[in-house]
Amino acid sequence: MNEILVLYYSRTGHTAQLARLIARGIEEVPGMRARLRQVPPVAPVTETAQPPEPDEGAPYATRQDLADCAGLALGSPTRFGNMAAPLKHFLDGTGAEWASGALVGKPAAVFTSTGTMHGGQESTLLTMALPLLHHGMLLLGIPFTEAALSATRSGGAPYGASHVAGAKGEHAISEHERELARALGRRLADTARKLGGAA
Repeated sequence: MNEILVLYYSRTGHTAQLARLIARGIEEVPGMRARLRQVPPVAPVTETAQPPEPDEGAPYATRQDLADCAGLALGSPTRFGNMAAPLKHFLDGTGAEWASGALVGKPAAVFTSTGTMHGGQESTLLTMALPLLHHGMLLLGIPFTEAALSATRSGGAPYGASHVAGAKGEHAISEHERELARALGRRLADTARKLGGAA
């Protein structure tokens, strides 16, 4: 297994952009590949079903993607300091993977996008970390040896990669946010490679 699953929900595209940057960082590690997947939106009327494939973006994730991955990067926009409902809904359906230990011992990282500087980036990253701990995953953050973590004036935290999009989504991903997302991808892939026995 040399694929890292980059699994996310994105409504306006900012979290999807971070996912692609993390995937780029993953693929900077020799022998490692990224598998981009998204979760479908949830509807208040439960009878409403989504098409089997999204109209745009990455394919929808399956439980097999979890079983196949060597590591996981999990991303969501911030919703009141928490992960978005579609990602939580997907995670709530992973009881069989929890029972079988499918993710135990695999490295994981989290990322988020929010509208404002104090919109709950760090608490959202922590909410995504909790189910991963229950799955027995090995959580990775961004160490302060990454110079951009101390220099950033927007997104980026020791808990994971993040982006401050602005209240109307007007802010492009900053250079520091880009650096940190790619660094997180590299760290995740390098850890998965080492855990898999590669030097």
